[in-house]
Amino acid sequence: MTINAGYLQYEVSFGDWDANAAQVRTLLDQCRDPQLLVLPELAFSGYDFKDKAELLSLAEPFDGGPTRALLTELAAAKDMVIVAGYAESAPEGCYNASMLVCPDGTAHNYRKIHLFNREQDVFLPGDALPRAIDTPVGRIGMMICFDWFFPETARCLALDGAQIIAHPSNLVLPWCQQAMFARSLENGVFTITANRIGTEARTDRELTFTGGSQLLSNRGERLAQAPIDAAAVALCPIEPAAADDKSIAGRNDLLGSRRPELYTALH
Repeated sequence: MTINAGYLQYEVSFGDWDANAAQVRTLLDQCRDPQLLVLPELAFSGYDFKDKAELLSLAEPFDGGPTRALLTELAAAKDMVIVAGYAESAPEGCYNASMLVCPDGTAHNYRKIHLFNREQDVFLPGDALPRAIDTPVGRIGMMICFDWFFPETARCLALDGAQIIAHPSNLVLPWCQQAMFARSLENGVFTITANRIGTEARTDRELTFTGGSQLLSNRGERLAQAPIDAAAVALCPIEPAAADDKSIAGRNDLLGSRRPELYTALH
């Protein structure tokens, strides 16, 4: 089965959910027959929260929040799977999370396990590994931004059967777009990194987001890449089932040739 998969890249307006939702709708109008779309990390709130109180004022629950309602509407209208990052409120605090919504309204949640820099001051870290999710367009795993820096995240998703890794991001460091080649190649999975653009200068620092959203094949080939400083939409035909072939040069297997009994230092 071939699907049209891709990303939306745009500048998020801090604290303006309505403006960000309108921008997503406008960009989505440029997509022809999308079947899987990935949006950035914290796609409707913005990123650089001053404190926990400000974060809480913009966070929303997984069930019953405006982002869930919007993604459910869009997924049904376009008959697609959609993934987006959002600020999740829970009784114990807030999480940097991502949500996957299927056309029938089924939704799945993932809470970022590797918090970057000052995220640790306002968010709680997720305490569960991401899992591969069976969807109408293939088995999809989610990871968020800085999770890329820890290869165990993508490897665990591959071991769980993920064919595609959806990677909502707000990247400010210069390395991810190059490093995702390795994450795709070493795990034999498609990866879709949806980054944002623009600058936030809300505290004592200025953050510039690096754009360059991209879709990589299960062999590390770059199938699409966005500019570093402009809104962009991309869709590419991919075959998720190709990621089930983990063979290398005929006699090796990406997962089967591992020697986990020797990797004791990883525990």
